[in-house]
Amino acid sequence: MSPFKSSLYWRLLISFCAANLLALGVGGFLTTRFIAYTTAVEINWANLGQSADQAYEAGGTAALAEWVAQQRREGIEATLFEQGQALVPIRLPSSVQGSLQTWLDAKRDVVLQPWPNLYLAVQQITGADGKTRQLVALSRVHTRLRQQTRQTIFLAIQGVLSMIFIGLVGWWVARNVARPVEAIRQATRRMASGELSARVGDDRGHAHDELAQLARDFDAMAERIEALVAHDRSVLQDLSHELRSPLARLHLILDLARRSSDASEAAGYFHQAEQEITRLDNMTGEMLALSRLEGGIPGVNREPVELVGLVSECVRRAELEAQARDITLALGPAEAVTVSGSELLLERAFDNLLANAIKFSPVGGRVELSLQAGKDRVELSIRDHGPGVPPAELASLFRPLFRGSNAVRAGGHGLGLAIVQRVVRAHGGEIRASNADGGGLIVQLDLPLTPTGLA
Repeated sequence: MSPFKSSLYWRLLISFCAANLLALGVGGFLTTRFIAYTTAVEINWANLGQSADQAYEAGGTAALAEWVAQQRREGIEATLFEQGQALVPIRLPSSVQGSLQTWLDAKRDVVLQPWPNLYLAVQQITGADGKTRQLVALSRVHTRLRQQTRQTIFLAIQGVLSMIFIGLVGWWVARNVARPVEAIRQATRRMASGELSARVGDDRGHAHDELAQLARDFDAMAERIEALVAHDRSVLQDLSHELRSPLARLHLILDLARRSSDASEAAGYFHQAEQEITRLDNMTGEMLALSRLEGGIPGVNREPVELVGLVSECVRRAELEAQARDITLALGPAEAVTVSGSELLLERAFDNLLANAIKFSPVGGRVELSLQAGKDRVELSIRDHGPGVPPAELASLFRPLFRGSNAVRAGGHGLGLAIVQRVVRAHGGEIRASNADGGGLIVQLDLPLTPTGLA
């Protein structure tokens, strides 16, 4: 799976980008405020004036010009005035220039804040030569510190805030990731210890990221495993119960054969034992087939199956058994239809249905088959004219090892219809049984057609 399609990937990316943007914004704001505060409290206008006067007295206007340039680099426009004239010109706003002469004539120290974060100072300076000069300085609060110092402060604040915000985001992300992972880990341990009912649950609400999907997939897997294990246990219990009678009869027959002194009588016993062994083998095979179908692993890939031809072939093979009891098999006319599935499994299901219908039909009876194709589904109906099934037992007809009250004298193990139901469900279809008017049982299979299934 591409990380760019991962909701967890985007959540992590957006979270860390948001943390960095937040750190950048808050860091810039705090840096500005810090620099403004430190500048406002550290500028000493008198010392600044003395520094300018010393530079002027030591080197004249050239030295003063160099001093002005240095102050400008530090964010201050400052110069000395003598007799109302600037010894070195500086850039002053026009609004300040209009009132500057008044402040100079007043011959007193002035510190004004004409605009927010902007300070104007007029400072009286008496030089070593005894002359009075005036410092005129204009400073923005955030420019008092050197550029390198400002960058250092900004990077330091930015680094600290980034660590704090990324740490908080990392803790939040780790917490949200660790919770479902720990839930899956605990559920896995519980399942490994034999608690098949263990589930991760929906602790994350309606989350749709990969961890939530993993938790839901784990729960689906656990539910499927629990159902399969429960089914296998049920099949094993039913099989062990059903095997008791034939095993007891086999033991009795072999004991009688061992005690018999007549060879022909012993041969008869051995023939009965062979029949019981065959019955045990058939029952075990059918139970294994049922368990395999219940597990959803038919073992054969899906392929297009022409249904009418398959049913016709099953009817042809069942003719021999039907003729032995003078039973007529009648397949109504039908158009060719195609379903997608396993031909072997569908063939076994139809064989079981035909065998069941023939078994419960009276001698000289009739078994009727019909195929009706709709727009996207096909229905196969098989009707016999036997005793039918008591209405109270219809719901249990497809249960493994169930044998109705009217099947006491009929052979079988009660697995044929259960296998048919599993095959039909594996092919996405439905099966139902009902008593027909006039007697007999109708079993109807409803299977989906392939997109080009209707010929």
